[in-house]
Amino acid sequence: MTTPLVETAPRAIARPKGRGSVVARRFLRNRGALAGACVPLLLVALAVFGPHVTSWTYEKVDYTALRAAPSADHWWGTNRIGQDVFAQTVRGLQKSLVIGVLVALFSTGLAAFVGACAGYFGGWADRLLMFVVDLLLVFPSFLIIAIVSPRLRGAGWFAFVGLLAVFGWMITARVVRSMTVSLKEREFVRAARYMGVGPFTVIRRHVLPNVASFLIIDATIAVGGAVMSETALSYFGFGVQAPDVSLGTLIASTTGAAITYPWMFFFPAGLLIVFVLAVNLVGDGLRDALDPAASGKGARRAA
Repeated sequence: MTTPLVETAPRAIARPKGRGSVVARRFLRNRGALAGACVPLLLVALAVFGPHVTSWTYEKVDYTALRAAPSADHWWGTNRIGQDVFAQTVRGLQKSLVIGVLVALFSTGLAAFVGACAGYFGGWADRLLMFVVDLLLVFPSFLIIAIVSPRLRGAGWFAFVGLLAVFGWMITARVVRSMTVSLKEREFVRAARYMGVGPFTVIRRHVLPNVASFLIIDATIAVGGAVMSETALSYFGFGVQAPDVSLGTLIASTTGAAITYPWMFFFPAGLLIVFVLAVNLVGDGLRDALDPAASGKGARRAA
C-alpha cells in the first residue's frame, strides 16, 4: 500500500537584507547612539524654531531688566546690558551649528578628493599631495588662524569657515589615501581601468563609494570638532565678530559672571557640552553600524 503524496506549498526564499537595513538595525539597537541622534535633532529644532517662540530678538535690549534672573518675561534671564539670554543663545547655537556643518562638509570633501587622488595616481602626484599634507600638519593651525582671521573680518564669517576647513582635513586625507592604495588593486577597479574608464570616473564610481563609511563617520565627528574649534577661537576673539554672536562669543563674554549670574554662562555652555557629547555618540554608533567587523556587544547582537 502506497502512501499518497501530499503537496506542500513551496517555502518563500528569504531575500538577503540590504546593507542599508543592516546598518539601520545596528544603529537602532545602539541605545547610546540613538539617544545621541535625538539630541542634535532637538537642538537643530531649537535653533530653527526658537526665534519664533519668543518676542525678543538677540539684538533687542530691555533697559528695565539688566542681569535679570529667569522669569516669565525672559525665560533664561538677561545679560549685563539687558539682552535676552534665550534669544542670544538660540542665535549663537544657529551660528555655531552652521559653521560646524559647513566646516565638516568642506574638510571631509577636500580630504576625500586629495586622499583618493594621491592613492590612485601614485608617483609624483602622491608625493606632491602628501608633501602639502605634511606641510600643513607641521604648521601651527591655531596661530595661523589667529593671525589671518582679523584681516578677513570684512569678508564675514564664511571666510572663517574656510580657514577652519583648510586646517581640518589632512589626517583624514592620509587615511583615505591608504584605503585607496588597497582598493585600486581590487578586481573591479582593475577591470574598470582595463575597459578604458577615466581615472576620475573610477574614483567617483568605485573608490569613493567604498570609503564612504569612513567619510560619513569622519564628517559626523568633525561637526563636533569644528564647533569646538569655532568656540575656542571665538572665545579668544578670533571667530565670529560683534554684533553677531556664537556659542563661543557668549561663553567668552559671560565667563566672569559664571558665579554671580550663572544663567548668563551655563545656558550656552550647557548647550555646547550636550551637543558635542551627542555628536560623539552618533559618530561611535555610526562606526559600529557601518563597520562589518565592528566589535562589542551591540555589534554582536545585531549580527
